[in-house]
Amino acid sequence: MGTVIRKSKIAEDCGVMIEFCLPSTSLRIDFIVSGRDSLGKKNFIIIELKQWKEAQSTSKKDLVLTKYYSGNPSTHPSYQASSYKMFLSDYNENVYNHTLTPFSCAYLHNYKQKQPEPLLDSVYEEVLKDSPIYFKDDYEKLELFIKHHVGYGNGKEILYEIESGNIKPSKKLIDHVVGLFRGNKEFHLLEEQKVAFEIALDIGKSATKKTVLIIKGGPGTGKSVISMSLLGELLKGKKNVVFVAPNASFREVMLDKLTRGEDSMRAKLLISGSGKYYGAKSNVFDVIVADEAHRLKNGSAFMYKGDNQIDDIINAARVSILFIDEDQLIRPEDIGSIEEITRIAKLHKAEVIEMELTTQFRCAGADGYVNWINDVLRIKDTANFDGWDKKEFEFKIVSDPVQLRSLIIQRSSEGHNARMLAGYAWNWSAEGDGNSDSQINDVVVPEFKFAMPWNSRKVGTTWAINQRGINQIGCVHTSQGLEFDYVGIIVGDDLKYDIEFDEYFTDWNAYKDVKGKSGMKSDPEKLCRMVRNIYRILMTRGMKGCYVYFTDKATESYFKKKD
Repeated sequence: MGTVIRKSKIAEDCGVMIEFCLPSTSLRIDFIVSGRDSLGKKNFIIIELKQWKEAQSTSKKDLVLTKYYSGNPSTHPSYQASSYKMFLSDYNENVYNHTLTPFSCAYLHNYKQKQPEPLLDSVYEEVLKDSPIYFKDDYEKLELFIKHHVGYGNGKEILYEIESGNIKPSKKLIDHVVGLFRGNKEFHLLEEQKVAFEIALDIGKSATKKTVLIIKGGPGTGKSVISMSLLGELLKGKKNVVFVAPNASFREVMLDKLTRGEDSMRAKLLISGSGKYYGAKSNVFDVIVADEAHRLKNGSAFMYKGDNQIDDIINAARVSILFIDEDQLIRPEDIGSIEEITRIAKLHKAEVIEMELTTQFRCAGADGYVNWINDVLRIKDTANFDGWDKKEFEFKIVSDPVQLRSLIIQRSSEGHNARMLAGYAWNWSAEGDGNSDSQINDVVVPEFKFAMPWNSRKVGTTWAINQRGINQIGCVHTSQGLEFDYVGIIVGDDLKYDIEFDEYFTDWNAYKDVKGKSGMKSDPEKLCRMVRNIYRILMTRGMKGCYVYFTDKATESYFKKKD
C-alpha cells in the first residue's frame, strides 16, 4: 500500500490510518486513506487487504471459499469492505450526518486474476458495484480510484472526525430494521413469552446500573422469538443494541426469517457472532442480547483471540440479556452456564436477575414429549418417565434408515419442512478429498445399503433452508436453535445402552467430533452427557413429529420400553 499511495501522487497531507478498530467491536479496518476530492468534499476510502492467491465462488450471495479459512465459507473481500463502510454510515454521527463521505474497495495484492475469475462471479455483482475489487495487476486502477476520491489532501482532520464521531444508531438504521419486524409473524409473542419480553424490555430501557439478565428456557419455549423481538424494540427506542448468536447456522436462518429471504446488510451489522467483543470498551453498548448463550466460548474457540466470551459481552454492555439452556452444552469450549455467567457478572459488580420460560411451543405444544426426552435420555428426571399424550406429537422408532429417509422425503413432498439429522458418529470427509459440496456419502449403514452425505460445505450455514438439504444429513451444529416440521434422526454408535449396568455410555472412538471430544478421553461420563445433550437437541427440533433409527439395538429397546 505504501507503493500504491506514493505512485497515486495524492497530496502530501492526505491522512492514513492502519488497523483502525471499528468502534464497539474488535473488528479492524486494514487501511483508510482520507482527503478531499476536486470539489472540496471530505472523503475517506476503506481498503480491505487480502494476501489470498486463490478463491472459489459459492451459490450463496457474498460468500466465498478459500483455503485460508480451513475450508469454511468466508465473506467476499468487497463485502467486508462494504460492511465496514455501512457500519460507519449507520453508527458514526459524523458520517451519517453527511459531514464525511465514505468509499470502499478491496485489494488482493498477491492474487493474479483468473479467466473466468471466481471473485467476479455474477452472484457478487451487487457488492462489486458498491466496493470494487483490485487484483495484483490492477494497482494502476487502484491508484486512480484513490486519487479521484481523496487526492486533494487536507485529510488529517478527517481522520480525527472518523475517530471522534459519536457512536449511536442512525435514524436510517432504526427505520430499516424496525420495518423488517413490522408485520413479521415469525416474531409473534405468546403468553409467558410476552411477559418475559416486557420485563426484559423494561430492564434494557431503564436499568441505571450494570445488569445481567439470564433467561432460562428449554427447547421450543420461545427464547429466539423473544430475543429477536427485543432487538427490534430496543433499537426502536434508540438504544445502542446488538444481537449475538454464537452458532452461525442459527444466525443465518434467523436473518433469513427477519429479512424474509431478502439480503439486508444493515440487519447483518446488528446480528453477529460471539467472538468480536474481545477488547471492546466497557459499557460501549446500551444492551447486548445474546441468544443460545450456552454456546459462548472459552479461549480455545477457533479464531477467537480472548479468554472468555461471557466476560467480553458483560464488559461491553450496560445491560446483558442472555438466553440459555444449560442442557445444550455440547463441546468442552462451551461455557455458558448460569454458574459461570453469575461468576463473571460479580466480577463486574453487575446486578444479576434470573427468569425462566417453562411453556413449550415447538413440539405441537407437547410439553410431555420434551419432558419424556429429558427423562429417557437421563438429562433430568421428569413426571413423563412413562410417555406422553401421543395425539399431541408423532414419535416413531423405525427399523431401518432407508424407511427413515422415505418418511422424511414423503413429509417434504407433502409441503412440510423436513430434514434428516444424525449424531456425530461418522467421519466427515475433508474438502481436500473431494467433499466440498457433499459429494461423498459419509453416513453409511452398510447392512441396509444406506448411504447419505453430511450437509454441504458449499451451502454452509444455510443448509437448513436450502432446497438441496433434503438430500443431505445435518448435524447438531447446523440445526441447533432451529426448528422443522418433521425430523428423521439417526442415533449412531456414539450412544449405547448397557443393559447389565442400566446406563448409557459413549465410546470415545465412536464419537467423531474431534473438537467436541477434545480433552475428554479420561472423562467418559462428561463425554456421554454431552452426546446425550446432542441427541436431546436433535430430537426436539421437530414441531410436528420425530422419527428415529438406532444403530445400537440395546438403545432402541430401552427407548421402546420407555415409550
